[in-house]
Amino acid sequence: MVLYFKARPEAGDYTIFMGFDKFENEDLIKYGFIEDVWFHVDKMSSAHVYLRLHKGQTLDDIPEGVLEDCVQLVKANSIQGNKVNNIDVVYTPWSNLKKTASMDVGQVGFHNQKSVRTVRVEKRINEIINRLNRTKVERTPDFKAEREAVAAAEKAERKQLLREKKRREELDKLEKEKQAELRSYKNLMVVEKMTSNKNIASANKSLQELEEDFM
Repeated sequence: MVLYFKARPEAGDYTIFMGFDKFENEDLIKYGFIEDVWFHVDKMSSAHVYLRLHKGQTLDDIPEGVLEDCVQLVKANSIQGNKVNNIDVVYTPWSNLKKTASMDVGQVGFHNQKSVRTVRVEKRINEIINRLNRTKVERTPDFKAEREAVAAAEKAERKQLLREKKRREELDKLEKEKQAELRSYKNLMVVEKMTSNKNIASANKSLQELEEDFM
C-alpha cells in the first residue's frame, strides 16, 4: 500500500507519496520514475517520501512551499525525528539512488553524493501535517506495470519524433532539389544566351543565295 498526498494547491499540481512500509519502499526504489525526488531524514530512520516533479523539471524547480511540505512529512513520519527539533532532511533524484544486494530491505545509497541536498527542519509544523493528511489517499498500485506503461509511451513518442524528423529531412531534400532545378532552368533562359528563329535565319543563307553566290 502506498500513501498519496497533495501538496499545497497554490504551488501547482504536485503529488507526494510514500510507502506504507519498507517492502513498498523497495518497489518504489526499483520502479521509480525519472521525475521522482526522494526524501529521508538524515542519519535517522524515517519514511521514504517521494515528490513527483513535472516532466523536464529538476531539483532547482521545486517550489519552496512544496519542498517544505515534503520535509515536514518526512519529519512527521520518523519516530526519532518527530520528537526532536533541528533535524536534517536529505533529498536527491530517484535516479541517484543506489541499491546493492548487500543492503537490507528499504536501505539505499547514492551514486553521486554531490547530487544529494540537505535542508534543516527546525520543528514540526502541525498546520502543514494536518493539511497534508486531509488529502491522504491509500492505493495499492502495480509499480512494475506503471513503469512499463510509461516506458512504452516514451518509446512510442520517440518513434513518432523520429518519423517526423525523417519526414522533415525528406521534405527539405526535395525542396533543395526543386530550388536547384529552378536555378538551372533560369540559367538556360537568360536572354543573352537565347537565340531566336530570326537570328538563325539571319545567320544562315538561304539555298537560293548560296546558288547565286556559286554562280
